[in-house]
Amino acid sequence: MFEDKNLTCKDCGAEFVFSASEQEFYAEKGFANEPGRCPSCRASRKQQNRGGGFGRGSRPQREMHETTCSACGVTTQVPFRPSGDRPVYCSDCFSKNRGY
Repeated sequence: MFEDKNLTCKDCGAEFVFSASEQEFYAEKGFANEPGRCPSCRASRKQQNRGGGFGRGSRPQREMHETTCSACGVTTQVPFRPSGDRPVYCSDCFSKNRGY
């Protein structure tokens, strides 16, 4: 039913084979589009998404917001904008309240 197809990688421009067995796999999974990248560019992109591009230390920093802990009164930073309608805790008080 499926036959090997030659496709062109949209990243590097190399021609690669989209094999009949790969096409069958894509059909079984319900994938509607053919691959746009050759296997090496796909692997490279996957590596970047898994941590090669945003590994430890190079991940974009979250925006932190300064606030006062509702339990102990210490100034702390949290990764969300406190709305004022709920208590906000420093990491120590948060851990104590959660039972960690």
